[in-house]
Amino acid sequence: MYWSFDMKVHEVGMPEMLVPSGALVGAGLGKKVALVTDGRFSGASHGIMIGHVSPEAQVGGPIGLIQDGDIIVIDQENATLHVELTDDVLRERKLRWQPPPRRLTGLLQKYSRVVSSAHAGAVTH
Repeated sequence: MYWSFDMKVHEVGMPEMLVPSGALVGAGLGKKVALVTDGRFSGASHGIMIGHVSPEAQVGGPIGLIQDGDIIVIDQENATLHVELTDDVLRERKLRWQPPPRRLTGLLQKYSRVVSSAHAGAVTH
C-alpha cells in the first residue's frame, strides 16, 4: 500500500500514519502488505512500514509519481526502495505532475518558506 501527500513539506509537523497502519494490521494484513509513505510512524506501529520517504510527494519526489498498479520493490538486505518503472515513464509523469495547493496562512506560511525538506534535515535557513 502506498500512501502519500499526507506529509505536506513546508508545513509544520509530520503526520502520524497510525490510521492506515492500524487499518492494515486490523484487517490481518500487517505481515502481508507493506505501507510506504512520506509520512511518519510512531513506536506503536508494527508490520512492514516504510516512512519518511523523501524527497516528499509535495515537492515532486518520486513517491508522488506512483500510481495504482505500479510495483514497488523493497530490498531489505540492501536498504533500497524503488518502483519498477522506466526512466521514460517517470519523466513523463514528472512533466504532468502538479503540486497540491498550499493551505497555510500567516506565520506558518512565512515559516514554510524557510524550512527545508525532511531529507535535508527539516531545518530553517
